[in-house]
Amino acid sequence: MTYQNLLLKIKDGILFITINRESKLNALNKATLGELHFAVTDSFHDDSVAGIIITGAGEKAFVAGADISEFSDFNEDEGRNLAREGQTKVFDVIQNSEKPVIAAINGFALGGGLELALACHIRIAADNAKLGLPEVSLGLIPGYGGTQRLTQLVGRGKALEMILTADMISSEEAYRIGLVNYSVPVAELLPKAEELLQKILKRSPLAIGAAIRAVNAGLTDGVNGFDQEIQEFSSCFGTLDYQEGILAFKEKRKPDFRKK
Repeated sequence: MTYQNLLLKIKDGILFITINRESKLNALNKATLGELHFAVTDSFHDDSVAGIIITGAGEKAFVAGADISEFSDFNEDEGRNLAREGQTKVFDVIQNSEKPVIAAINGFALGGGLELALACHIRIAADNAKLGLPEVSLGLIPGYGGTQRLTQLVGRGKALEMILTADMISSEEAYRIGLVNYSVPVAELLPKAEELLQKILKRSPLAIGAAIRAVNAGLTDGVNGFDQEIQEFSSCFGTLDYQEGILAFKEKRKPDFRKK
């Protein structure tokens, strides 16, 4: 596929996805969401990709929101389809990826941009980043999972404060309330994301996938997360990665995981 709105690069097992609409502050339009869906799902079948880092082009914005011009005249049914398609084809796909996904937030992460970061497994923000969900200022609410994922991360009270006031918060505040894992200087953003992901990629990829599934199960209505954890835990015993991990531990060496 030829990408018009994304820049893709694979380095040392990491797929770097850069949303490349700098003149629009990397706003998410329909075409960009379609490309994100394809890039992420395609990586699931690419053995050269073990993890993903998502960031935005330029120095101003990660993603400053959705492209309002595309839905300014939508009716209720069109709005419903917009939210459902975005959630199922992009945001849920990222959250449920068995390959770890890190958001490197390099500026404004607003509306759909913050929701994109929320769908990632880990978030790292540059110290100049501003994060928020301003939808109520437009007579809307977050529609790409923001009301749910933000609440899961920071709790009901803080999530409602951010959503109802539509205020932006700083990178430091986002770190304090647990919205991001790290707040770092701008120059250290991508190196920190790469360093963290490389540390993760040294572990068993099968176990990483199992852990992601177990954690997500606990956040899914109608699913018993403890039962899912037991199932994922027991399944690990049937893998060659487990045997290699135990042998390496006994032999006091680093394991050589093969995803088997």
